[in-house]
Amino acid sequence: MTRASQRRRVHRYTADGDGAGRADTLAGEEPLEIRLDGSPFTVTMRTPGNDFDLVAGFLVSEGVVRGPSDIVRMDYRSGVGPDGQRTYNVVEVRLDPGVVLPDTSMERHVYTSSSCGVCGTASIEAVTKVSSFDPAEDAVRLPVPALLGLPDRLRTGQKLFDTTGGVHAAGLFRFPGGPDGAGREGAAEPELLCVREDVGRHNAVDKVVGWALREDLLPLRSTVLQVSGRASFELVQKAYMAGIPALAAVSAPSALAVDLADQAGVTLLGFSRGTSFNAYAHRERLAARRGPGGAPPLTTMES
Repeated sequence: MTRASQRRRVHRYTADGDGAGRADTLAGEEPLEIRLDGSPFTVTMRTPGNDFDLVAGFLVSEGVVRGPSDIVRMDYRSGVGPDGQRTYNVVEVRLDPGVVLPDTSMERHVYTSSSCGVCGTASIEAVTKVSSFDPAEDAVRLPVPALLGLPDRLRTGQKLFDTTGGVHAAGLFRFPGGPDGAGREGAAEPELLCVREDVGRHNAVDKVVGWALREDLLPLRSTVLQVSGRASFELVQKAYMAGIPALAAVSAPSALAVDLADQAGVTLLGFSRGTSFNAYAHRERLAARRGPGGAPPLTTMES
């Protein structure tokens, strides 16, 4: 099986003179085919590793499964190369007989690499109809100081990024539940449940959601999904499908991501970089400490 990172020989050049040879570590990237009950479903480019989490999370995002009992088995047995050796690039999924197989219209024949897999108002309506969970019902309170600390806490878990500099990360944090516990001064810090990395930011999120599915944790109430990049429509969609009430991104959201978060009841934060963030949707969950003169210390942007 190809490793998550690989060594390559490169030449490094500077403005001072000729280049010098050195070894460099690159993030691995290979196609992964997902088959459902023997039939091809999709192919995605990913960093090898945590493949079963990736597959399980992708199936949650697509509305195919909602609990661990929906998946009977996952294995690599279908992936065999011409030499008879396993390629570990095909995952066969056996679904519970009670699970309805997706329509052929859901089958994807292209790489899942765009920032918005489906777009438009009709797409938002379709997403909200198919989800089994409703984040809008989550009464968790999210203290601003704790939210501001999430990017740094996520960064400490980015081991593959430390060696390659070329992968995205997603981290799942559980906050003390209920309308009171998380908002109290001195309340417990959020618990880091899972960190996953991948060349694709969508894959990193799927790996986190898939881990949670296999641990029987869905819906992911009282949690925040912190991501290392921007917040696209698909990332909000994946959070919504897993019942995650809040998504925080280091960079900006798209307009369609804000629209979906607003309709789906997901708190959406952008430009979260340790000292401030922008709240784009459902800021009523935030427990912000008031600044001098009673003014909130952070920038907020209404959706």
